[in-house]
Amino acid sequence: MSLTPEELSHEIEEIKKRNQRVEADKAWETSLARKCMIVCLTYTVVVIFFFSANLSRPFINAIVPTIGFLLSTITGGLIKKRWLATVYKKTK
Repeated sequence: MSLTPEELSHEIEEIKKRNQRVEADKAWETSLARKCMIVCLTYTVVVIFFFSANLSRPFINAIVPTIGFLLSTITGGLIKKRWLATVYKKTK
């Protein structure tokens, strides 16, 4: 299948646009803003749940699962790098 120069140019532009979207998604996934948003939403949901379940000190007790979730997002990147370097590398 041979492409005309115009078609080839269009294909290249489409690839560049896709790469920009992928880079933007990656930047969001690793951003501090996203982590802060997740922490705030997690804390809020847990506080609401603790209130609805009539558990004691919901504002204090909601900190524990929120910190746990934050730690899982932080260490997830480290574990992913290690997994990519060891397991994924072996499958290629």
